[in-house]
Amino acid sequence: MTASERAKTLIELVRAPAGLSVLGDSIAGAAASGTPLQGRRLLLPLASVALYWSGMALNDWADRELDAVERPERPIPSGRISPNGALAVAGGLAGVGIGLSALAGGRDSARIAVALSAAIASYDTLLKPTAAGPVGMAVCRGLDVLLGAAPGKLRQALPAASAVACHTVGITALSRGEVHGGSTATAQAALAASSVAASATVLGPARSPLHRLLGAAAGVGYGRLVGRAQLAAAKAPSAEKVRAATVAGIHGTVPLQAGIAARRGAVKAAALLVGVLPAARALARRVSPT
Repeated sequence: MTASERAKTLIELVRAPAGLSVLGDSIAGAAASGTPLQGRRLLLPLASVALYWSGMALNDWADRELDAVERPERPIPSGRISPNGALAVAGGLAGVGIGLSALAGGRDSARIAVALSAAIASYDTLLKPTAAGPVGMAVCRGLDVLLGAAPGKLRQALPAASAVACHTVGITALSRGEVHGGSTATAQAALAASSVAASATVLGPARSPLHRLLGAAAGVGYGRLVGRAQLAAAKAPSAEKVRAATVAGIHGTVPLQAGIAARRGAVKAAALLVGVLPAARALARRVSPT
C-alpha cells in the first residue's frame, strides 16, 4: 500500500471531514461560560477533533463484523487496515486529545477530556446497539461542549451543552435507519429534538439585542438545514432519506454552535464556524461522515 493509499484509509477510518463539526463544541461552551477561547485554550477545539476521530476509529473496530456484512467497503472489512491497527489509531488519537486538553486548560480540562474519552469508548463498545445508545452519544457531545468552559464555570455552559446534546439524541436515534430504513415516529422525534435545540440560539442570556438577533439568524439556518431533511425522512423514512437527514444533522451542529456563540457575544468565532460549513459539506461528498 502506498503512502497516499494509507492516508486515504486513515481519512476514511476516522471520517476526517466530519471532525469539522466538533470544532465549535468547545467554542460554544467557552462563549456560554463567558470566557471565549484565547491563548493556549485555543487548542481545545483541536482536542475535540482528536477525540472525535478516536471515536470514529474505535467505532469501526467495534463494528467490524457488522460492517463486513453491511458495509464491506470500509477500511477494516476491506482489508486496508487490520483491527489491531484501527484500535491503535483510536488509542493514539485519544491520547492526543487528552494531552492537548491538559496543555490547553490544565487539570480541569484534562479531567473532562478523560471523562469524554471514557464516554466515547462506552458508546462504541457497549451502548451503541442498545436503547441507551442515543443518550450515550448525547452525553459525549455535551461533555465536548463543557470541555470549552472556563475553570469554575461549568454551570454557565450547561444550557449550551444540553442544546447540543438534545440535537445529538435526535440525529443518533435517526441514524439507526441508515442501512435498512427508519420509522416516521423516530424522524418526527428527531425533528422535535431539533426544534428544542434551535430554541437555544434565542432563549437565555444574550450580550445585546443584536447578539440575540445574530443567534436567531444562525438558528434559522440550523432549522432549514436540519429540519427540511428530517421532515423529508418523516414523510418517507427510506434508508436514503434517513442517511441524508443524518448527514444534514451532522453538518447542522455547526450553525447550532454558531448561534449559541453569537448570542453570547463571540461573533467572530461564530462567523468562522459558519465559514467552515461549506467546506465540511463539500468534503462529505468525497468521504462519508457516517
